[in-house]
Amino acid sequence: MPDSRVRRSRRFLVCEPRHFAVQYAINPWMHPDTPVDIDLARGQWQALISAYEAHGHTVDTVEPAPGLPDMVFAANSAVVVGGRVFGSLFHAPERRGESVHYDTWFKAAGYEVYRPESVCEGEGDLVWTGRYMLAGTGFRTTRDAHREAQEFFGHPVISLTLVDPHFYHLDTALFVLDEENIAYFPEAFSPGSREVLARLFPDAVLATRDDALAFGLNSVSDGRHVFIAPQAEALAARLGEHGYLPVPVDLSEFHKAGGGIKCCTQEIRS
Repeated sequence: MPDSRVRRSRRFLVCEPRHFAVQYAINPWMHPDTPVDIDLARGQWQALISAYEAHGHTVDTVEPAPGLPDMVFAANSAVVVGGRVFGSLFHAPERRGESVHYDTWFKAAGYEVYRPESVCEGEGDLVWTGRYMLAGTGFRTTRDAHREAQEFFGHPVISLTLVDPHFYHLDTALFVLDEENIAYFPEAFSPGSREVLARLFPDAVLATRDDALAFGLNSVSDGRHVFIAPQAEALAARLGEHGYLPVPVDLSEFHKAGGGIKCCTQEIRS
Protein backbone atom coordinates (compact mmCIF):
# COMPACT_ATOMS: atom_id res chain seq x y z
CA MET A 1 0.00 0.00 0.00
CA PRO A 2 2.76 2.59 0.72
CA ASP A 3 3.69 2.48 -2.97
CA SER A 4 0.33 4.06 -3.76
CA ARG A 5 1.25 7.24 -1.85
CA VAL A 6 3.05 9.92 -3.85
CA ARG A 7 5.78 12.12 -2.39
CA ARG A 8 5.80 15.69 -3.63
CA SER A 9 8.89 17.83 -3.16
CA ARG A 10 8.30 20.73 -0.79
CA ARG A 11 10.07 23.98 0.00
CA PHE A 12 10.29 24.84 3.67
CA LEU A 13 11.29 27.97 5.56
CA VAL A 14 12.78 27.50 9.03
CA CYS A 15 14.59 29.46 11.74
CA GLU A 16 17.47 28.18 13.84
CA PRO A 17 16.67 28.02 17.60
CA ARG A 18 19.69 30.13 18.51
CA HIS A 19 17.67 32.23 20.97
CA PHE A 20 15.03 29.63 21.87
CA ALA A 21 13.86 29.72 25.49
CA VAL A 22 10.67 29.66 27.53
CA GLN A 23 10.64 33.19 28.94
CA TYR A 24 6.89 33.76 29.26
CA ALA A 25 3.67 31.71 29.31
CA ILE A 26 1.16 32.20 26.48
CA ASN A 27 -0.18 28.62 26.30
CA PRO A 28 -0.67 25.77 28.81
CA TRP A 29 2.61 24.10 27.82
CA MET A 30 4.85 27.02 28.73
CA HIS A 31 6.39 27.26 32.21
CA PRO A 32 9.19 29.84 32.46
CA ASP A 33 10.66 28.03 35.47
CA THR A 34 11.31 24.94 33.29
CA PRO A 35 14.84 25.09 31.87
CA VAL A 36 15.48 24.55 28.17
CA ASP A 37 18.50 22.54 27.03
CA ILE A 38 19.52 24.76 24.13
CA ASP A 39 22.17 22.34 22.85
CA LEU A 40 19.60 19.54 22.76
CA ALA A 41 17.11 21.85 21.06
CA ARG A 42 19.64 22.77 18.38
CA GLY A 43 20.48 19.11 17.80
CA GLN A 44 16.81 18.14 17.51
CA TRP A 45 16.11 21.00 15.13
CA GLN A 46 19.08 20.06 12.96
CA ALA A 47 17.83 16.47 12.85
CA LEU A 48 14.53 17.76 11.46
CA ILE A 49 16.30 19.76 8.75
CA SER A 50 18.45 16.74 7.88
CA ALA A 51 15.35 14.55 7.63
CA TYR A 52 13.69 16.99 5.24
CA GLU A 53 16.77 17.20 3.04
CA ALA A 54 17.28 13.43 3.10
CA HIS A 55 13.77 13.03 1.70
CA GLY A 56 14.37 15.48 -1.14
CA HIS A 57 12.90 18.70 0.22
CA THR A 58 14.38 22.20 -0.06
CA VAL A 59 15.03 24.15 3.13
CA ASP A 60 15.54 27.91 3.42
CA THR A 61 16.42 29.69 6.66
CA VAL A 62 15.56 33.00 8.30
CA GLU A 63 18.20 34.59 10.51
CA PRO A 64 17.04 34.41 14.17
CA ALA A 65 16.76 37.66 16.11
CA PRO A 66 17.68 38.10 19.78
CA GLY A 67 14.79 38.78 22.13
CA LEU A 68 12.37 36.65 20.09
CA PRO A 69 12.65 33.17 21.63
CA ASP A 70 9.65 31.79 19.71
CA MET A 71 10.92 32.87 16.29
CA VAL A 72 11.96 29.23 15.73
CA PHE A 73 8.25 28.49 15.20
CA ALA A 74 8.33 29.58 11.58
CA ALA A 75 4.86 28.24 10.73
CA ASN A 76 3.21 31.06 12.67
CA SER A 77 4.78 33.78 10.52
CA ALA A 78 2.65 33.47 7.38
CA VAL A 79 0.75 31.20 5.04
CA VAL A 80 1.89 30.99 1.42
CA VAL A 81 -0.33 29.69 -1.39
CA GLY A 82 0.36 30.17 -5.09
CA GLY A 83 3.33 32.39 -4.34
CA ARG A 84 1.15 34.83 -2.37
CA VAL A 85 2.16 35.61 1.21
CA PHE A 86 -0.46 36.33 3.88
CA GLY A 87 1.53 37.53 6.87
CA SER A 88 0.92 37.49 10.60
CA LEU A 89 -0.34 39.64 13.43
CA PHE A 90 0.36 37.79 16.65
CA HIS A 91 -2.08 37.66 19.55
CA ALA A 92 0.67 37.91 22.18
CA PRO A 93 2.64 41.17 22.25
CA GLU A 94 5.78 39.13 23.04
CA ARG A 95 5.70 37.62 19.55
CA ARG A 96 4.69 40.56 17.39
CA GLY A 97 8.27 41.47 16.55
CA GLU A 98 8.71 38.19 14.68
CA SER A 99 6.50 39.35 11.81
CA VAL A 100 8.94 42.03 10.67
CA HIS A 101 11.83 39.58 10.28
CA TYR A 102 9.78 37.10 8.26
CA ASP A 103 8.24 39.85 6.12
CA THR A 104 11.75 41.13 5.39
CA TRP A 105 12.87 37.65 4.31
CA PHE A 106 9.91 37.19 1.97
CA LYS A 107 10.32 40.64 0.44
CA ALA A 108 14.05 40.04 -0.13
CA ALA A 109 13.10 36.77 -1.85
CA GLY A 110 10.84 38.69 -4.23
CA TYR A 111 7.44 38.17 -2.63
CA GLU A 112 4.83 40.77 -1.78
CA VAL A 113 3.52 40.40 1.76
CA TYR A 114 0.00 41.16 2.88
CA ARG A 115 -0.22 42.21 6.52
CA PRO A 116 -3.56 41.22 8.09
CA GLU A 117 -5.57 43.77 10.04
CA SER A 118 -6.91 41.09 12.39
CA VAL A 119 -5.02 38.72 14.69
CA CYS A 120 -3.70 35.88 12.55
CA GLU A 121 -0.93 33.39 13.32
CA GLY A 122 -0.09 32.03 9.90
CA GLU A 123 0.00 28.31 9.33
CA GLY A 124 -0.62 27.84 13.01
CA ASP A 125 -4.30 28.37 12.23
CA LEU A 126 -4.54 28.50 8.43
CA VAL A 127 -4.08 25.05 6.91
CA TRP A 128 -4.07 24.70 3.12
CA THR A 129 -5.57 21.44 1.85
CA GLY A 130 -4.83 21.94 -1.84
CA ARG A 131 -8.43 22.93 -2.56
CA TYR A 132 -9.43 25.26 0.27
CA MET A 133 -8.22 26.61 3.57
CA LEU A 134 -9.14 25.12 6.94
CA ALA A 135 -8.99 27.91 9.50
CA GLY A 136 -8.84 27.60 13.28
CA THR A 137 -10.21 30.08 15.78
CA GLY A 138 -11.01 30.15 19.47
CA PHE A 139 -7.67 31.01 21.04
CA ARG A 140 -5.47 32.96 18.59
CA THR A 141 -6.51 33.70 15.02
CA THR A 142 -9.85 35.53 14.69
CA ARG A 143 -12.78 34.90 12.36
CA ASP A 144 -12.15 38.34 10.88
CA ALA A 145 -8.74 37.05 9.78
CA HIS A 146 -10.45 34.07 8.14
CA ARG A 147 -12.50 36.52 6.06
CA GLU A 148 -9.36 38.50 5.19
CA ALA A 149 -7.62 35.32 4.04
CA GLN A 150 -10.54 34.36 1.81
CA GLU A 151 -10.57 37.80 0.20
CA PHE A 152 -6.80 37.72 -0.26
CA PHE A 153 -6.42 34.22 -1.69
CA GLY A 154 -9.80 33.88 -3.43
CA HIS A 155 -10.10 30.33 -2.11
CA PRO A 156 -12.85 29.08 0.21
CA VAL A 157 -11.96 29.33 3.89
CA ILE A 158 -13.72 26.96 6.29
CA SER A 159 -13.78 28.15 9.90
CA LEU A 160 -13.27 25.57 12.67
CA THR A 161 -13.63 26.33 16.37
CA LEU A 162 -11.00 24.99 18.78
CA VAL A 163 -12.21 24.33 22.34
CA ASP A 164 -9.26 22.83 24.27
CA PRO A 165 -6.50 25.28 25.29
CA HIS A 166 -3.87 22.55 24.95
CA PHE A 167 -4.65 22.67 21.23
CA TYR A 168 -4.58 26.43 20.86
CA HIS A 169 -3.55 26.36 17.19
CA LEU A 170 -5.20 24.32 14.46
CA ASP A 171 -1.85 22.75 13.60
CA THR A 172 -1.69 21.10 17.01
CA ALA A 173 -5.00 19.30 16.37
CA LEU A 174 -4.97 18.59 12.62
CA PHE A 175 -2.62 18.16 9.69
CA VAL A 176 -3.00 17.51 5.98
CA LEU A 177 -1.81 14.14 4.71
CA ASP A 178 -2.33 14.86 1.00
CA GLU A 179 -4.86 16.62 -1.21
CA GLU A 180 -7.50 14.04 -0.30
CA ASN A 181 -7.17 13.45 3.43
CA ILE A 182 -6.21 14.72 6.87
CA ALA A 183 -5.48 13.44 10.38
CA TYR A 184 -7.06 15.11 13.40
CA PHE A 185 -8.21 14.85 17.03
CA PRO A 186 -12.00 15.31 17.05
CA GLU A 187 -12.34 16.39 20.69
CA ALA A 188 -10.15 19.46 20.06
CA PHE A 189 -13.08 20.94 18.10
CA SER A 190 -16.57 22.21 18.85
CA PRO A 191 -19.44 19.81 18.00
CA GLY A 192 -20.35 21.69 14.85
CA SER A 193 -16.75 21.79 13.66
CA ARG A 194 -16.45 18.04 14.26
CA GLU A 195 -19.46 17.53 12.01
CA VAL A 196 -17.91 19.69 9.31
CA LEU A 197 -14.66 17.71 9.39
CA ALA A 198 -16.52 14.38 9.35
CA ARG A 199 -18.46 15.48 6.25
CA LEU A 200 -15.40 16.81 4.43
CA PHE A 201 -13.08 13.95 5.35
CA PRO A 202 -15.08 10.77 6.04
CA ASP A 203 -11.93 8.64 5.75
CA ALA A 204 -9.70 10.83 7.95
CA VAL A 205 -7.13 9.27 10.25
CA LEU A 206 -8.38 9.97 13.78
CA ALA A 207 -5.98 10.55 16.64
CA THR A 208 -6.46 9.92 20.36
CA ARG A 209 -5.89 12.56 23.01
CA ASP A 210 -2.60 10.85 23.90
CA ASP A 211 -1.49 11.13 20.26
CA ALA A 212 -2.41 14.80 20.25
CA LEU A 213 -0.75 15.58 23.58
CA ALA A 214 2.43 13.97 22.21
CA PHE A 215 2.32 16.55 19.37
CA GLY A 216 1.56 13.77 16.92
CA LEU A 217 -0.73 16.08 14.96
CA ASN A 218 1.90 18.80 14.70
CA SER A 219 3.29 16.81 11.80
CA VAL A 220 4.36 17.47 8.22
CA SER A 221 3.41 15.18 5.32
CA ASP A 222 4.80 15.23 1.79
CA GLY A 223 2.03 12.90 0.62
CA ARG A 224 4.00 9.76 1.36
CA HIS A 225 6.33 10.44 4.30
CA VAL A 226 4.96 11.85 7.55
CA PHE A 227 7.50 13.60 9.76
CA ILE A 228 6.05 12.87 13.18
CA ALA A 229 6.88 12.94 16.89
CA PRO A 230 8.14 9.46 17.92
CA GLN A 231 6.06 9.71 21.11
CA ALA A 232 2.86 9.39 18.99
CA GLU A 233 3.30 5.67 18.48
CA ALA A 234 -0.38 4.77 18.04
CA LEU A 235 -0.95 7.48 15.45
CA ALA A 236 2.19 6.46 13.55
CA ALA A 237 0.88 2.89 13.44
CA ARG A 238 -2.49 4.05 12.08
CA LEU A 239 -0.77 6.16 9.43
CA GLY A 240 1.21 3.10 8.41
CA GLU A 241 -2.02 1.14 8.03
CA HIS A 242 -3.24 3.85 5.67
CA GLY A 243 -0.16 3.56 3.49
CA TYR A 244 1.92 6.47 4.78
CA LEU A 245 5.52 6.11 5.92
CA PRO A 246 6.16 7.68 9.36
CA VAL A 247 9.53 9.40 9.76
CA PRO A 248 10.04 9.90 13.52
CA VAL A 249 11.80 13.12 14.50
CA ASP A 250 12.06 14.00 18.19
CA LEU A 251 11.48 17.68 18.96
CA SER A 252 10.63 17.10 22.61
CA GLU A 253 12.61 20.13 23.79
CA PHE A 254 10.27 22.35 21.79
CA HIS A 255 7.22 20.76 23.40
CA LYS A 256 8.11 22.85 26.47
CA ALA A 257 6.99 25.89 24.47
CA GLY A 258 3.94 24.18 22.98
CA GLY A 259 5.54 23.50 19.61
CA GLY A 260 6.71 20.64 17.44
CA ILE A 261 7.61 19.66 13.91
CA LYS A 262 4.98 21.67 12.02
CA CYS A 263 5.40 24.70 14.28
CA CYS A 264 9.04 24.82 13.17
CA THR A 265 8.14 24.51 9.50
CA GLN A 266 6.68 27.13 7.15
CA GLU A 267 5.84 25.79 3.67
CA ILE A 268 6.44 28.01 0.66
CA ARG A 269 3.94 27.04 -2.02
CA SER A 270 4.87 28.65 -5.34
